[in-house]
Formats: sequence, structure tokens, C-alpha cells
Amino acid sequence: MKRAKINAMLMAVALGGAALPTPAATNLFKRIETPTEPNKPAMIIAEGMPKLHLSHVAFDEKVATNALSLYLNMLDFDHTFFLASDVAEFQQHGPLLAQALRAGDVRIGVEIFNRFMERMTNRIAYVGAALKRGFDTSKQEAYTWKRKDAPWAASEAEWNDLWRRKVENEYLGRIVAIKLADEEKAQEKKKKGLLGWLKKGDAKNVGKPGVKDAKAPAQEAKPAVKEEDEDSAEPQLTPDQFILKRYAQFQTVLQDSDLDWVLQRYLMAFTMAYDPHSEYFMPSTEEDFDISMRLFLCGIGAVLSPEDGAAKVERLTAGGPAERDGRLKPGDKIIAVAQGDKPAKDILHLPLNKTVRLIRGDKGTKVVLTVVSKNDVTMTKPRKIDLIRDEIKLEESRAKEELRSEVTPGVSTQRFAVVTIPEFYADMKGQQAGKRDATSVARDVRKMLGGLATQQVDGVVLDLRNNGGGSLEEAVELTGQFIGSGPIVQVRQQQNEVQVLVDTDPSVHYAGPLVVLVNRLSASASEILTAALQDYGRALVVGDSKTHGKGTVQTLLPMAAGAEKLGALKLTTASFYRIAGGSTQLRGVEPDIVVPSTLDSMEIGEEFLPNALPWNTVEPSGYARDRALQPLIPELRKLSAGRLAHDPRFASHRKLLERSAERVKSKEVSLNLNARLAEARADRDVEKLQQQEDEAVTVGKEKKKKNDVVLDETLHILADFIKIAHAPRIAAAVTAP
Repeated sequence: MKRAKINAMLMAVALGGAALPTPAATNLFKRIETPTEPNKPAMIIAEGMPKLHLSHVAFDEKVATNALSLYLNMLDFDHTFFLASDVAEFQQHGPLLAQALRAGDVRIGVEIFNRFMERMTNRIAYVGAALKRGFDTSKQEAYTWKRKDAPWAASEAEWNDLWRRKVENEYLGRIVAIKLADEEKAQEKKKKGLLGWLKKGDAKNVGKPGVKDAKAPAQEAKPAVKEEDEDSAEPQLTPDQFILKRYAQFQTVLQDSDLDWVLQRYLMAFTMAYDPHSEYFMPSTEEDFDISMRLFLCGIGAVLSPEDGAAKVERLTAGGPAERDGRLKPGDKIIAVAQGDKPAKDILHLPLNKTVRLIRGDKGTKVVLTVVSKNDVTMTKPRKIDLIRDEIKLEESRAKEELRSEVTPGVSTQRFAVVTIPEFYADMKGQQAGKRDATSVARDVRKMLGGLATQQVDGVVLDLRNNGGGSLEEAVELTGQFIGSGPIVQVRQQQNEVQVLVDTDPSVHYAGPLVVLVNRLSASASEILTAALQDYGRALVVGDSKTHGKGTVQTLLPMAAGAEKLGALKLTTASFYRIAGGSTQLRGVEPDIVVPSTLDSMEIGEEFLPNALPWNTVEPSGYARDRALQPLIPELRKLSAGRLAHDPRFASHRKLLERSAERVKSKEVSLNLNARLAEARADRDVEKLQQQEDEAVTVGKEKKKKNDVVLDETLHILADFIKIAHAPRIAAAVTAP
């Protein structure tokens, strides 16, 4: 490509946003300087994607145009910030982007981000002006909130009307939330007042024959529990203040973005133009991916979020250095970081990922944090906290076991083990280095299964809900613990060669009744395990109408130029298939018995992702199927449906499902205050149902859902299964398919 042509393109983009009249403060944003040197990762991506990606699609104008669309939607997902003229201008130059990337020219990505920042700053200024003017909440208007496919505003007048409705929707939402909260407080206060009165002993006479019901004197109608001192409570923000603070925080986070942050997203748009799971990782992001797989890191044990340019402590990891020390508290803000006895580095307005890098470090080393209290709003009273870094185990993602009892009429009380697997984790580098204690989900679950015999467990539920996948090797090894030796999954490589991954270990670590519980967020490795156990007839599958539908395999490919690390490509290099021949891509795994969650009505699944690869098949693999389970499924479905039809808790759950489905289908919301209040009050009971389902209780050291109706019904199904089958010991393989 001629350099002059690219330069002309960039000049048009850089100047295109200047013509539109804007509210005050439009130009008050930090522009990111466009790089002058060729970007090496960009050149590698442009050269490598056609060769390394499963599809072998050429890196051409079509891919570039697709990437541009993805990038615009990454920045402006609901089509409210950019104007139609901006998008048309960008699209005009789309065909040149493939050639530009081959040359390492990423300036267009930076300039588009700068235009976005200009539009964002303009709109935040408009938010302040709109709130100052106020709204007529008596009009019969609506706001279209579902805008991912909506056109961008074609004029400033259309832009302003869109944003006036958008801000009014947020304003009404805040007013309604405050009103409902006040109503809840009034009802709670009334209940507490009655409770306080009854505790004084007057209750003993209420309702007795011949005794007039006592009336509580006005002075007695006080809460039994002392209310929080108003001076110690945070002042409630007005709707205007709440909205302005939220947009100011959004602006601060984006202002703190740097060139690396922008380029990661721009280059990722090109990889995702091939499929939604191919990504570019900067070196720091590659480290995060590695941490998520091995489930440990070295640091202080604090979860951080950006706020007002600082790093706010959201929570502390149990047993970590910060929690053991006791001086760092949730809500505190970190404003500087020092390594050992070296001078502190100011981190105000530093991107959060870079702050995290400064705080992490080698085990046993010292880090010194400069911290301000959450109550020090002026940040004028900093204090220093020195901590020694230690290994932090990410236990939240580790497999867990819970024993549950189930009482079934005509059957003695049964004991079930619920094994929850949040992801298929593995310390791959540790395993390659031969570390005997390297993190492994298959090893963790094998230990759990080994203890079931002594615990006299009658059945097992593998809970794979929300498990997005992980290590393919771990999925194969874990599946093999429930069957004798045999094929687990088929993998088609780039050369269309099909490889069958086989469990070669004939031992079975658990051969009893088994149910796999899934939902629409169960993906990839979760679907491999679920599909294999279903195809073998080894397990009953329960859950949403289908799993996620991710039937592709990603490989992490490090990128470097000499000694310089350039990050990595997480690239789709293969697709996997059930041993019965069909792919799980798009279609997922369909449960034997459907017990839906609220996810089932949402646009969640591979079919809703852009550029998802198509479904196809390969030849079935030779395997032995147990046919004992299949004839039982119709009766188990009938029993479950009958039970749910008469279960008051599931009736409430069904109302929640119906309301969730209505909300997903609705694209508009009323901007009339009375209509919103009426709708909100009608929704209140449904919202309470959601809160009850999401409410967690502490059991030992673990947080568990208090009202998990889907899991409860799954346990009932397992009990039915055992009763109908007379608790058979299910063999791994008995007859040919």
C-alpha cells in the first residue's frame, strides 16, 4: 500500500469530528498519540491468521471490514456515542485496513478511539445540561433501550433526542428505585415497631377470647433494633448527583486508558473477525490468563476496581497477606506503590491493569502501598502499609464438594454428593515441568470421588452450571473417571484430520448413579464431558434447554520478536465433536430433562455471538453404549413435570422465568413516571423472587445459594432415578451402540 493513501485516510478520520457543534467541555479529554513505528503484533496477526486459524480464511478486505464493525461495537455497544456520519466515514476506509495492518500501521484504531473519546466527552457534557433543564415525566413517551442493532443518530437533533430519552430513563429509574426503597423502609419500620411492642409482653393477651385486642400506644411504635446513626451513614445522592457521578466515573476510567489498552482491543477486533474466541493478549493479559488456569498468583490478596483515578479495594482474599495484616480495608483507595525501599510510584489515573502489575510480585518480597481511607474524600490523609507478598490461591474457582440428604417417600433417606466444578483449570506450565502438585481439576475431583465410598453416598451430581470450559486435557481425564477406557471426544485439526482423544485408564473412580447439571453458560470443556457421558449412557443430563454451544478448541501461541515478548494469540485451531459424530458447535448439548433457569430466556449462547463458526459432523467413533438409562428418561421427565406443577417454590420460579422472558423480548421502556412506578411495583414481587434465588448463606467457610430450586429438583430427579432403577451399579459399557 502507498503510505500517502493511508496518511490521507488518517487525516480524514482525525479531522472528521471537528465540524459538529458541541456543548461546552467537548475537547476536555486526553488524546492518545498515534504510534509512529510499525506495530509488530499487528504484522504478526495479519500474516499469521490465515495460516494458523482453523478456517484458513484470507486476511482480506472482508475480514478488515468485519473487524472495523466489531471494533466500533466494542467501543459503542449500544450505538449512542458515535454519529452515523462517523461510522460512514470509518467504513469508507475499511477496505484499506487489511493492508495497513500488514504494514504494522494501527493509527486508524487510535484515531477512532480518540473520536469516540471526543463524542463521549460531548455527551457527558450534554448529560449535565439535560439534568439541569429537567424532564417532563408526565408525557407518554418511551425509550428504546435495546440498541445493539439500532442505527446511529443521523443528526445532532436526533442525537440529542436519543440522549435526552436515555438520561430521562436513567433519571426515572433512580426516582423509582428511591421510592420503592422508601416504601420498603416504611414497611420494615412498621414491622420492627410492632415487634418491639410485642416484645414488651402485650402479645400474650392478643386474640384471647373475651379480651379486647391491645392497641400499641404511639410512643411504643419504635423499631426494636436501633437504626443506624444518620451522621455515620453516607448521604443519599439525588438522582441528578447519582447519574452525574456514574458518568464521571465512566469518563475517568476511559481517560485512564493508554495506547496498550486501545491497541489490544483494536487488534482483537481483527482476530475476532475470524471467530468470537480468537483473541490477542498483551503480555500482561497473557499473564492473567495463565493465573486463571493455575489458580494462584503472588501478591497481597486484594481485589481492586478503578474509582476517581485510584485503585479502590473491593474485597480482601481470605488468608491473604492484606487480610492477615488487617490494616488495608475494603473501600480504601491505593494512590501510590513502592517496591521494597525504593521511591513510591504515583498510580493516580494509571490503568488498573498496570497498577495490579506493580502490586503483584515474587513471593517474599515487600510492597509498600500509599493508601487513603474510604472516608477521606479529599485524599489529604494518606498512610503507608507495607506488606510481604505471598502465594494467593484462587479457591473460588476450585472444585468443591457438598453432601446433601434427600428424603423420598417409600425410600430411606439418601445421601448425595454435589460436586461443583466452576472451570477446568490446570497449571499447564507446572505439569509440563513435572510438578507433582501442579494444579489439576481432574486430580481434585478424583480425590473427592475416592472418599465417597466411606461416606456411603447413594448418587452424585456434577454441577457444571456457569462453567465456561478450560483445559481440554483435563476434561478428557475427568470424563474418564466415570467410564472404563474408551474415546471421549473427536478433534478435527486444520488439515481436516480427525484425532480421537481416548481415556486409556480402565479404572472407574465412581460407577454409581450420576447426573450432570448444566445451563446456557456451560461451554467448551463442560460440553465435552457432558456430551461424552450422555453418549455413553453413563449420566442423566439436566438443566436449561441447551448448553452454550462452543465446539471449538483454542491454542495459546506466544508471540515474540527476538527476545522481545509481544503477548500471545489465543487462536481457534481445531473443532471438537461428540463420539457420536455431531458437533456441539451452536447446538450445544440438549439435556435429557429440562429444568430451566432464567438464562434460558436470554440471548446467551454461541448462536448469538458474531462470526460464530457453523455446525457440522464427522464420522462416529467406535464406543460401547450403556442402554440401561435411555428407557427410564420418559418416566423421569413425567415425574419431574408432575412434581414441579405442584411445587409452590417452582411456581414462583416459573413467574420469574416468564417475567425474564418478557423483559428480554421488550425493546422499550416507558418514560412516564406513573407508568414506571406501576410497572416497578408489579415487578417487585418478581424481583424479590430473584433476590431469594440469588441469596447466599454461609455454610462453614463457603457461600452457598439458599434457594437453588434447579439444584433441588435435580436432586429429586436423581432420587427418582435410583428408585426406578433400583439403584443399579451402572457399568461403563455393556452393548455396542
